[in-house]
Amino acid sequence: MSRIFLSSPDVGGAERAALLRAFDSGWIAPLGPDLDAFEAELGERTGRHAVALASGTAALHLALLAVGVEPGDDVFVSTFTFAASANAIAYCGANPVFVDSDLTSWNMNPSLLADALAEAARTNHLPKAVVVVDLYGQCADYDPILDVCREHGVAVIEDAAEALGATYRDRPAGAFGDLAVLSFNGNKIMTTSGGGVLLADDPATTDRARYLATQARRPAVHYEHTEIGFNYRLSNLLAALGRAQLERLDGMIDRRLEINARYRAALADAPLTFMPVPDWSRWNGWLTCVVFDDPDVRDAVMAALAADDIESRPLWKPLHLQPAFTTATTHVDGTSERLFRHGLCLPSGSVLTDDDVDRVIRTATSAP
Repeated sequence: MSRIFLSSPDVGGAERAALLRAFDSGWIAPLGPDLDAFEAELGERTGRHAVALASGTAALHLALLAVGVEPGDDVFVSTFTFAASANAIAYCGANPVFVDSDLTSWNMNPSLLADALAEAARTNHLPKAVVVVDLYGQCADYDPILDVCREHGVAVIEDAAEALGATYRDRPAGAFGDLAVLSFNGNKIMTTSGGGVLLADDPATTDRARYLATQARRPAVHYEHTEIGFNYRLSNLLAALGRAQLERLDGMIDRRLEINARYRAALADAPLTFMPVPDWSRWNGWLTCVVFDDPDVRDAVMAALAADDIESRPLWKPLHLQPAFTTATTHVDGTSERLFRHGLCLPSGSVLTDDDVDRVIRTATSAP
């Protein structure tokens, strides 16, 4: 039997045709009409201006620079996420300060954030920004988060790397905060192989990001640079792939949600719970995540899946537990640590067949 992966890219004839059209057009150099069109289509989808970049991490870096993050600043960030969310803060020479999750959506806890901001205000040491991660395809609870950040005059960056196609109170992921970022890495809901996007309401912000992302080259016949820039732009060829994926996004979301429903039905009596989806959320089904009552059972299921050549993965190890960030300040209450010890991501890619999902279920439920 073939290996079952956690979240394989879902690409086919439409993507191949789009790449060949871009190739045959002669726009092999990094910029081109597919890149311009991809940015316009992403902007239409999210209601914001978009600049397409080489990765979601690059987009985070530029977003932090755009809100004025400088060396020595504090930036509050979700702890229950991938390291890129904090790495981009370190790129700026700033200090990540980790905030724990709630049990309502597993995203940043608005109450903990409010307490942390109040404490920072009392000591006259407010962060320059708050990076809120939309976890596993589900938006955070933005109303209280945005309210408390506005109260303290702190910028908000929405890290929607995992959440394209999700909504919060009927508004799309990527529409929140001063700026937002998306990722098109190979395991995401849609992919450009590698890539990301920065989203903002003000076109001047995305124009500035586009300038910095092309090595901060000034408009001169020679190469003129008055400040340091970055090589962060997405290529025209990969943008063509992204356009084909974007056309298919809603169908890929529907399939992931079908897979999640299949797991929920089959595992309804198992000693585990699924990631909660609050009434205000429409998530994109990126990864089906479960939390076992007993972590030893989680480990046994993960081992059984591996023995059957099925990829699974624990939930994110909180960043405040990562060796790279041992000196960081934290505002945690144990929620993300428990989710990490007890949680598991099951194969969820839209390329999975019903037979693939049934094989995962059989193996998982037969674990000792």
